[in-house]
Amino acid sequence: MKPLHFKIPKTSGESVRIQYDEQRHFYENLHFHPELQIMVICESTGTRFIGDSIGSFKAGDIVVLGSNLPHVFRNDKKYYEPDSELKATNISVFVDLAAFENNILSLPEAHALQKLLLNSKRGLRIRGETKRKVAALIQEMRTLNGFEKIIQILIILNLLSHSHEVEMLSSVGFNANLNESDNRKINDVFSYIMNNFSEDIKLTDAANVANMSVNAFCRYFKQHTQKTFSQFLNEIRIGHACRLLIEDKWNIRETAFECGYDNISYFNRQFKDITNLTPTEFVKLHHTRFTNEFSLVESVKG
Repeated sequence: MKPLHFKIPKTSGESVRIQYDEQRHFYENLHFHPELQIMVICESTGTRFIGDSIGSFKAGDIVVLGSNLPHVFRNDKKYYEPDSELKATNISVFVDLAAFENNILSLPEAHALQKLLLNSKRGLRIRGETKRKVAALIQEMRTLNGFEKIIQILIILNLLSHSHEVEMLSSVGFNANLNESDNRKINDVFSYIMNNFSEDIKLTDAANVANMSVNAFCRYFKQHTQKTFSQFLNEIRIGHACRLLIEDKWNIRETAFECGYDNISYFNRQFKDITNLTPTEFVKLHHTRFTNEFSLVESVKG
């Protein structure tokens, strides 16, 4: 597998496209496209890779993906099972920024918008009340046509450019200009980890996937992800643990074993290091948020 230059389908003369997708699982190859994308997850869970950022995603999440930013949203294993009846649905708004470059973006009043678009090249996650407002505006946008969509996207971008509830995801030093060979190796390693993180993965296994020596692989992986292999693997495992605990199907000890940890103390330590919460604190916090998140998802799905 390798990152693909993904072409967004659009009709002639359309600079803003809104698209609703429903499928068994999201597109699973690392890819990029020149359009700005605002993506609302309506249904499904999994792990997102945006630039050099790793995180879990769930229904109700909203992210902004800048122009040519490599990304992939990989669903949990259960979505790939042959008899699965689960669905992965999302609403995305794609914006052809070239259509705005010589007019709106050149205005002195567009300084905040210019900064937002620059930051979007690192990927953005929308939180709090801003997320609720954007979800409502995008839901309304599905009923609009023509220039009404232009006005609506400018309202959304203006809201985001002045919000303090926008979190940048990739590191400052992230470089999207990897060559094809680098991208293919990274994507193969990502896929191997996602398919096997609940097992006893060893550094030598990942190095073999990349067809590299252990020492060379360690340097290579850190250079291209800004993380050690151990950090990366722990983030994948703890992200999955968070989803299991939120679903309330597993107790903490069972969750640790399901995510590849055979030492509960080490699991608790890694969980606290990555989330700043103990597993027990995490469960209590997210149970109190459930009602609000559910209402947001329902409003987005329409």
